[in-house]
Amino acid sequence: MSIAKNIFNLRGKLPFGVELIAVSKTKPIEVLNEAYHAGQRHFGENKVQEMVQKHDAMPKDIHWHMIGHLQRNKVKYMASFVHLIHGVDNFSLLEEINKQGQKHNRVIDCLLQIKIAQEDTKFGLEPEEALAILQSDDYKEFENVKITGLMGMASFTTDNTQIQKEFELLKSTFDRFKILDPTIEILSMGMSGDFELAINCGSNMIRVGSLIFGERN
Repeated sequence: MSIAKNIFNLRGKLPFGVELIAVSKTKPIEVLNEAYHAGQRHFGENKVQEMVQKHDAMPKDIHWHMIGHLQRNKVKYMASFVHLIHGVDNFSLLEEINKQGQKHNRVIDCLLQIKIAQEDTKFGLEPEEALAILQSDDYKEFENVKITGLMGMASFTTDNTQIQKEFELLKSTFDRFKILDPTIEILSMGMSGDFELAINCGSNMIRVGSLIFGERN
């Protein structure tokens, strides 16, 4: 099945208001171009260097999403163009994003990553830690970074009951944050294997790779 057909079929399953991020990490430019010509404009990468190379080579109306774990020293390479940084999991990273945003005279949108999975390998903040960042005077002084929502990754398991509990935890955290700050709008959760469950739990942004591009090598 072609990439264009995969995107068309996937979009047919999405309710209005749910944004599809095509997770294009490790995929070559020609494959991304196929998705682009099928109308896809939001692409997700997990390595800064790869995203920079693809940004330089591809049309400039693409929205690039940094979905991987991000180190502070890499922010400067993508600060001029990144559309949304999904995985902010500490205050010092937010501070660096603000600094780099200032250099490029732009506000960089970010999601706070909440740790909802059981595995130790997953990054993220506890809900109360994230809340403390959102409410801190230091964050309120930043002019070049904006927290626009939350992101989370469920446990790598076939137990849908567990995944649902984790998604529901993230949704309830999101609802608390939105009461405090109505500009919090994005809830990024759900991938190829669990996006339908994530949408049922309230996700409005899904990160899908293999259902579009096929399994990674």
